[in-house]
Amino acid sequence: MNIDPEDSAETLCVEVAYGTPEKQLIVALEVPVGTTAYEAVLLSKIADEFASIDPGNDPMGIFSSLLDGKTRAVPREYVLQVRDRVEIYRPLLIDPKQARLKRAEKVKSDK
Repeated sequence: MNIDPEDSAETLCVEVAYGTPEKQLIVALEVPVGTTAYEAVLLSKIADEFASIDPGNDPMGIFSSLLDGKTRAVPREYVLQVRDRVEIYRPLLIDPKQARLKRAEKVKSDK
């Protein structure tokens, strides 16, 4: 999308990212200044590519920093900055500690 230089102060270039083990997608888009992370996800239409995305409930972050209302505002309140990447997180299927333990046990049994 080409933006008139006079209008560039009114829009921001951002990205919205989501991935599964089978498919990853990063959608680059220009949004109006004042757009929230949640709104950018809706504008990106990334949920059309992944049926598992629930923008109203899925956790989100900016460059691996969770939008949790503690360290950063929640997605519906976090106002995007230039070049922010909104990441939509999938729920963990297994605790990372348990996954490491299983891998270690498998390596042990393979010896």
